[in-house]
Amino acid sequence: MDTQEILKKVRKLEIKTKGLSKHLFSGAYHSVFKGRGMSFSEVREYALGDDVRHIDWNVTARSGQTHIKVYEEERELTLMLAIDISSSMRFGSIIQRKIDWITEIAAVLSFSATQNHDKVGLLLFSDKIDLFIPPKKGKQHILRIIRELLVDRQVGKTTNFQAPLSYLNSVITKRSICFVISDFYDPLPETTLKILCKKHDVIGIQILDPLEKEMKDCGLLSVVDLENGHEAIIDTSDINYRTKLKDSTLNKMASSKQSFLKSNAEFLNIDDLPNYIKSLLRFFKMRQKR
Repeated sequence: MDTQEILKKVRKLEIKTKGLSKHLFSGAYHSVFKGRGMSFSEVREYALGDDVRHIDWNVTARSGQTHIKVYEEERELTLMLAIDISSSMRFGSIIQRKIDWITEIAAVLSFSATQNHDKVGLLLFSDKIDLFIPPKKGKQHILRIIRELLVDRQVGKTTNFQAPLSYLNSVITKRSICFVISDFYDPLPETTLKILCKKHDVIGIQILDPLEKEMKDCGLLSVVDLENGHEAIIDTSDINYRTKLKDSTLNKMASSKQSFLKSNAEFLNIDDLPNYIKSLLRFFKMRQKR
């Protein structure tokens, strides 16, 4: 994809996802992800019902009138997007590849964050760290993140979660919201994940193509494993083969979810990719109720 094509795609994605984030996610994002705490705003005279613990005794002594300190929530947050770009993310059986759906989801989350004046950072990884963009504010910064996600890169074929989780632990010092987005076919280093979750609000988003969850009966198929290059002929009319494939995927999903929950993190599976908006909204509403 040349530069002009990338810029056209960036513009197209901006129009689509910015509107979605503005109309659907701004309020949900704001209420779901809280600020870092309370900061001092002003001093005013005491009124009946005010918390006496907030009385400013220095101002009260000077003025002869009881005054209290007023606090407001610190809203500025940092959103980190840690995205798996290994070879398996290039697979897609409907409309577009998994990485293309991820780019849309990342754009929606990023525009939601920037409308709340929050910083957004990006970490791309495979079996190593492929790109890190430090958190920053502003529309141009978000457009750069989308552009980087659209670039075809020479990346590692497999996924190593130890690398990105350790990297986030070392470079992101301020408490942040960390979305880790992958198909999670590889095991998670639970010790490293737990350390990350102690410092940050971590949410795993699993992206699965419908064909990965349930193979349809379409006869003999020639397939290639995108991560190891292994070629094979599979018989999709074999009900036992399809059942084993489905069970294997469900077991991996359960294992990934368990790793996140054991680490005090959240986990969201999105397998109905064309309706990812519904999945995100459902997740936001569930968090609002807690």
